[in-house]
Amino acid sequence: MSKSLTVDVVVIGAGAVGENVAGRLVHKGLSAALVEAELVGGECSYWACMPSKALLRPGAALTAAQSVAGSREVVRGPLNAAAVLDRRNSFTSHWDDSGQVEWVESTGITLLRGWAAITGERRVEVVNDDDGATEVSARHAVVLATGSTALAPPIKGLAGTNYWGTREATSSQDIPASLCVLGAGVAGMELAQAFARLGADMTVVARGAVLGNYPRPASALVEDALDREGVRIISHTATESVTQAEDGPFTLRLGSGETLTAEKLLVSTGRKPALDHLGLESLGLDPGKLVADDTGRVEHPGNWLYAVGDAAGKVLLTHQGKYEARTTADAIAARVAGTLDGDPSPWSSYASTANHYAVPQVVFTDPEIAMVGRTLEQARAEGLNVTETSLEIAVAGSALHADQYRGWAQMVVDEDRRTLVGVTFAGPGVAEMLHSATIAVAGEVPLDRLWHAVPAYPTISEVWLRLLEKYEL
Repeated sequence: MSKSLTVDVVVIGAGAVGENVAGRLVHKGLSAALVEAELVGGECSYWACMPSKALLRPGAALTAAQSVAGSREVVRGPLNAAAVLDRRNSFTSHWDDSGQVEWVESTGITLLRGWAAITGERRVEVVNDDDGATEVSARHAVVLATGSTALAPPIKGLAGTNYWGTREATSSQDIPASLCVLGAGVAGMELAQAFARLGADMTVVARGAVLGNYPRPASALVEDALDREGVRIISHTATESVTQAEDGPFTLRLGSGETLTAEKLLVSTGRKPALDHLGLESLGLDPGKLVADDTGRVEHPGNWLYAVGDAAGKVLLTHQGKYEARTTADAIAARVAGTLDGDPSPWSSYASTANHYAVPQVVFTDPEIAMVGRTLEQARAEGLNVTETSLEIAVAGSALHADQYRGWAQMVVDEDRRTLVGVTFAGPGVAEMLHSATIAVAGEVPLDRLWHAVPAYPTISEVWLRLLEKYEL
């Protein structure tokens, strides 16, 4: 027998983004139901951001100690893989979501376990194998916060093997003797370094360039670091076929004619919005071409459907998804209250304007890459009159941070407005410098004013002064 429930807003997907939408709506006085078929907390908590960084941090800490005279002489490697995995397990709460469930329930959000599908206007059916079906009606809106799923390349034989996706890699309880990674994007390079430092013999194969979305001087620092650590990187090379023997090892045949063998294979070649089986076709919507505005509202009659985070397909980063969650929740609440009519103004609390201009992102390898805004090429493609200023990071703070510190920094300047539209740092410890750059880009701080933001001495952030001096301020 079906049960029924009516709330103001139904949020499908209880990852970090969905939790933020529902929590903010309840805080603003609306009722919300949060639907989740897997673990409350989602991909980031259990299979992505948190476990991957937990795998990376011990290696970075060890390398940092070994890069300074005085600690170098007493610190010995390699890492204790079992201890690293145990620490990783603690950050995922051993894949137990009871703590997240407790938070959801404490906020007054209604949590529904099961698979959701939209069955009509503001109507969602939630099916649970144990409890049957629940028909949920939303007075005002349905929000899709379903995240993304991994994309598998059309490689001959791959579908018939037990290859790893990033989920299997970040949750593995063992370190394989050898691991081959397909894909040299952020996740592929991060996990390649993590497993190499934990003792695996690592190879990375990429159809294109290594970290191709980042400036080459920055990505080259990462590539060189992994090469020095024994990671073999084969870029600009296709994988023609994959086979797996009965005893487990994988064999890859490359377009170059070379054959590779590894105990495990990790496929990290991109992701797509997880919008299948949600009933969107019944609304006349194509799950592969969902269009949402800056409030998250999907182009559809009635204006009651929203999409946020990876599901919206704009910027597939957890922090930007949480940002979209906040703006979307504010927009829904304002529309319910009658204080928002039509499209909001850019940079208001109802619009995720930063998605277009000021997206911060970090590659948590060692060295790190931290970037916000647009690259020089992206800015020029958008028709902006831009210049770039770049240099090696060689200041007192970097020299103190690590012996033989290697780093690189770049700022992209809109010459018509004399503001920054993009900043990139590469080097050990640069991720913590990124928010200053994000503020400068999002706030459109004029360079003449930025010159008065004096960096503390001696810190790596002194590179800001060196960039502005090279720009001739």
